Amino acid sequence: MSNKNKGYIPVMLTPFEENGAVDYKGLTKLTESYLRAGAAGLFANCLSSEMFELNEVERLAVTQHVINVAGGAVPVVATTTFGGTVFQQADFTKRMYDVGIDAAIVITNMLAGAAEADEVFEENVFKLLDATNGIPLGFYECPDPFKRVLSAAQLKQFVDTGRVIYHKDTSLDIEQVRAKLEVTRDVAAFGLYDAYMVHAVESLKAGAAGLSCIQGNYFPELIVWLCENYDNTALADEVARVQQFFIDHMDVMHAVYPVAAKYFLQKRGMPIATFTRRDVGVFDEQVKQRVEVLYDAYQQLFQHIEVSGVDGLPDGGK
Repeated sequence: MSNKNKGYIPVMLTPFEENGAVDYKGLTKLTESYLRAGAAGLFANCLSSEMFELNEVERLAVTQHVINVAGGAVPVVATTTFGGTVFQQADFTKRMYDVGIDAAIVITNMLAGAAEADEVFEENVFKLLDATNGIPLGFYECPDPFKRVLSAAQLKQFVDTGRVIYHKDTSLDIEQVRAKLEVTRDVAAFGLYDAYMVHAVESLKAGAAGLSCIQGNYFPELIVWLCENYDNTALADEVARVQQFFIDHMDVMHAVYPVAAKYFLQKRGMPIATFTRRDVGVFDEQVKQRVEVLYDAYQQLFQHIEVSGVDGLPDGGK
């Protein structure tokens, strides 16, 4: 995970059976599809994975399964902080690291309350660093239960410890992204991955290591293509078209997510259910129709650009 090579890090879904149990066969197929699409790493046990609705045993088991399927082909990271004291969060971080993750991802809102000052948060970050015995860490500006966005100065002081190798940015602010990249630019082992596809091309050009966005749970190969071609002058028109595609369809991809994404993958041939443990709203006929329109628009996009299909998704992206 480095800013020298642009890559896509999927925020992985967790497939469930209709009875609510984790669907490990579906998780195998889903993991394989991310890898075949060209993912540079895998972010297991994240918000898209419904991490807050998994118990500790499931969080460990799901992450272990992803690691086993990946087989060392790419790094695997996972969220490890879910509240409690700093030392309780450090304990689960060590348990998760023992299953074989490459970095433990810290949720920024779990180390200080919404009303607590930055100084409290920063003190707790350093306590966690001290309590986790050299484990490589990353930060995730998770929007639930509230969003705590790091400043460039905060990120720099954490990265300067040599322990932080990953940052998933959800600031939605390209100027904040640029500021964070500027102060960490010389740290080769660190990579910032942007979650906001509206300014994906700008972020990559500014020096982001890649993208880590929910849109990859609809068409992972398209995110990989953008990471590989964002600065290809021969494909400038196609890059602009892809960037505009994400801007135009941002709302529908976030509506009733992750149910909508699971439905979209079903349409592409992925054998997973749309079941979700999260209360994300009703996937009614109106939402379904909007996803159908998105599917048609995606197919039309492929008439204008060359993107490899994905084994395991029978429509091949077309």
